[in-house]
Amino acid sequence: MSLFIDFLFRWMHVLFGLAWVGLLYYFNFVQGEYFKEADENARADAMRKLVPRALLWFRYAAVATFGTGVYLLAALGAGLNQYILLGALMGTLMFLNVWLIIWPCQKVLCGLAEGDKAKAGPRALLASRTNTLFSAPMLYGMLASKHGPAGGGYEPMAMTDIGWLLAVIIVLALQVNGVIGKIGKMASIVGVIHLSLGLTLVLYALLHFL
Repeated sequence: MSLFIDFLFRWMHVLFGLAWVGLLYYFNFVQGEYFKEADENARADAMRKLVPRALLWFRYAAVATFGTGVYLLAALGAGLNQYILLGALMGTLMFLNVWLIIWPCQKVLCGLAEGDKAKAGPRALLASRTNTLFSAPMLYGMLASKHGPAGGGYEPMAMTDIGWLLAVIIVLALQVNGVIGKIGKMASIVGVIHLSLGLTLVLYALLHFL
């Protein structure tokens, strides 16, 4: 029975994660580009009817992904390693960005709450781009913990390992930038994709070779 429950939560975690990250990519790669080209009436109509629906699925898919992930981390117990913990750290930051930054700012932009739209828009975009930046390395951490390049995953390692510490510092620094920093090269789709893949390679090198 425990094996079935473990599999069920893994299945749900992946399913909900697909919905969450899929909508994240939709917002960043599709909707945002459409809004740049659409006329004012089309944008206004989408903000009233489309965006709130998409955000509903987006934020609760994040809750479901996070919740099932917490269960899986608890179930792993002593089997935790640096890869899964780094992936979980990024996933947690992404979850917090959704509920503490993106959703409050989007409520202002959709007219569901009072606020300064001129400030809410760039703040929501920066947090959303930061989540997109984290998406590829987060998935790497999740998969490498069990199916790493060496085959068969990785054994648990000391959390004082220099590669792990440097990786955590980089992730936290990027999160700080996502809250109070600048969007930089993440402003473009190509830029954020390249940075996400580059971050994956950097974290891989730190965890695998240091």
